[in-house]
Amino acid sequence: MVAESGLGGRPPPPSPLKHPSEAAVAPDEQTPLLPGRKSAATGRGTSGAGIPARSPPALSSRGNHHHTNDNGDEVEEDDRDRHNNHRDDVNGIPSGEAVAAAAAAATSADGPPRAPLAIAHRGFSAAAPENTLLAFRLAAAAGAAALETDVRLSRDGVVVLSHDATLRRCFGVDGRVRDRDWAELAELTTIRTPTQPMARLRDLLTWLVDEEQEGQEGQGKSRLWVMLDIKNGDDAEELVRGIAATLASVPPGARPWSERIMPCCWNAQYIKLCMQYLPGYPLANVGLTAMYSRALADRVPNLSISMLRFTLATPIVGPRFARKMRQSGHPVYIWTVNGEDWMEWCARGGFLDGVITDDPKLFLEVCRRVAEGKTAAEAAEDRGEAKLGSRMEAWRRRHLSVEAVVKRARRCYEWAFYYGALVLVTVTFFFTQGLPSTQVRKILG
Repeated sequence: MVAESGLGGRPPPPSPLKHPSEAAVAPDEQTPLLPGRKSAATGRGTSGAGIPARSPPALSSRGNHHHTNDNGDEVEEDDRDRHNNHRDDVNGIPSGEAVAAAAAAATSADGPPRAPLAIAHRGFSAAAPENTLLAFRLAAAAGAAALETDVRLSRDGVVVLSHDATLRRCFGVDGRVRDRDWAELAELTTIRTPTQPMARLRDLLTWLVDEEQEGQEGQGKSRLWVMLDIKNGDDAEELVRGIAATLASVPPGARPWSERIMPCCWNAQYIKLCMQYLPGYPLANVGLTAMYSRALADRVPNLSISMLRFTLATPIVGPRFARKMRQSGHPVYIWTVNGEDWMEWCARGGFLDGVITDDPKLFLEVCRRVAEGKTAAEAAEDRGEAKLGSRMEAWRRRHLSVEAVVKRARRCYEWAFYYGALVLVTVTFFFTQGLPSTQVRKILG
């Protein structure tokens, strides 16, 4: 989403999300390296297509790949294992030291950069109701490296997974999450089909452990990690204490929760509370402006930055901010990226550690296409979408030209709305809180 991406200095317009089937989602793997790039950690390279030199194996009906080993025997490999093993940093949350080393190596290495990790926004929310166990299962099957979810408190202090403070949009009933006990919330089901119940943080943790134990020596799910977006609106200390108590109450699997859970905070108050109640956990700031995130990064070593896509797409200053953060040991993530053109921009940018998206499957497909040097049209032809004659082509051109106008109009509206909101938020913040550096210093010391 930023200017220095080789896309003519302008970020692409967000396009309508292509929803996969809700009935079944075929697994996919994360594209590890783009063409010609060697891993900073291992020195291993890839073929020109950014994938192993052998031809991609066929996908079985069970979502596994078949290939031939060194002895000539056909072996079967789980798709999630392929996804995980091809990424040197996918076994857990990227560390600040590793990110800084990769950023330094990227300045001197030849070829396109490593593709960002696919992070499923509220699970695979393009295919299933958001923040449900079904959405998380589908995200894992699609090859996502991590999950993103939101936490709030019920009236009786249970940590639940819900983005909205109210229940209307997802569950079709009036009222707020914090005004109901868990026993009441547990009876609700989503409006969107297939209907799913509300989940607790405990349910997500238990699922991660159960899936790890069911897998072969913890392969697959054990590599998933979670960005835990701590929402504002509840009592801050009570919520963070509740998260800590829930994590302590669920025994982890092969790896401690501090290697699989990243609390994500919107302001310095929550970061301070997380440092108090969740010591040793990697933290992230969910940001709208680079100024506030930079003030936090100056005082919190290895703090990850999860930034709104428009901020990182602002010409010149957006990519410069991201690169400087990474060079200083602060991993950078971008949210929320759903349009295929935005995804391609992220895959080519070279300054992102992860992309938070509703559709991790589509993002991984875009990463593979970019790694292979193919355009969207060439990829469509590979999928068997052949041309249907001159009349159809003429209709398609007219249709696409209209679509292009709509996209340009949407782009102008979204950017105008972003900059207008940014000015309003910034001015309001300055008048009520002072400079970001001043506020952060008062809270964090």
